[in-house]
Amino acid sequence: MNLKAIYKYGSPPNFYRFVMKLEPWCFFLSMLLIFIGSVGGLFVAPKDYQMGDAFRIIYFHVPSAYMSMSAYAAMGIASIIGIVWRSNVAFSIAKSIAPFGALITAVALITGMLWGKPMWGTAWVWDARLTSEFILLLLYLGYIMLHASIKEQKRADRAASLVAILGMINLPIIHYSVVWWNTLHQASTISKIDSPSIVGEMLWPLLVMIIGYMIFFIAVICRGSSAEILIREKRSNWVKEI
Repeated sequence: MNLKAIYKYGSPPNFYRFVMKLEPWCFFLSMLLIFIGSVGGLFVAPKDYQMGDAFRIIYFHVPSAYMSMSAYAAMGIASIIGIVWRSNVAFSIAKSIAPFGALITAVALITGMLWGKPMWGTAWVWDARLTSEFILLLLYLGYIMLHASIKEQKRADRAASLVAILGMINLPIIHYSVVWWNTLHQASTISKIDSPSIVGEMLWPLLVMIIGYMIFFIAVICRGSSAEILIREKRSNWVKEI
């Protein structure tokens, strides 16, 4: 995609029409992949030799954890683009990511607690991975509350974007926490595609779930950003013509 095409979709009406076409396809494909991954993880994959069927929580915990970080990275990048190019589209994307990011981070934390209880004997410890993930949730909530507390749209966009950008420093901390510190949390399940720490029969449903979550994230952002753009551009002629 060349710069001309990028600038084209940076226009609110062009972006709106594009995401409205993209959303239903992403939603359908994500639901299909999540269904296949869930069936594979819950009913096809063999039991874990240590945890038995309790290990199956990973098919929801791992994709949620990946998405919590990926969504924040996307929010941070959109915030940078919004500040540099003063793009309403980028600010709309960043704002629409925050609620989803907070929800998926909460899911990652809750499923992690359910996983940790039989493994560690307790649902929560102030482990480096758990603590940094909890901080990620606070960053999402901070973005949402700060944006909502400022009435003037442009000031709200800039202030919340600074929170998103500064908070990106937490992402490598989350990712490398199990390497930098002696933590209870296990190392990444699929950190090495050529030699993952999980057998193939258990791995393929997990990969399908991760891809399904990612495509669902795109569908959610299409819906959220399109609604946000309509609010911001409500006085524009192209909105009145819809």
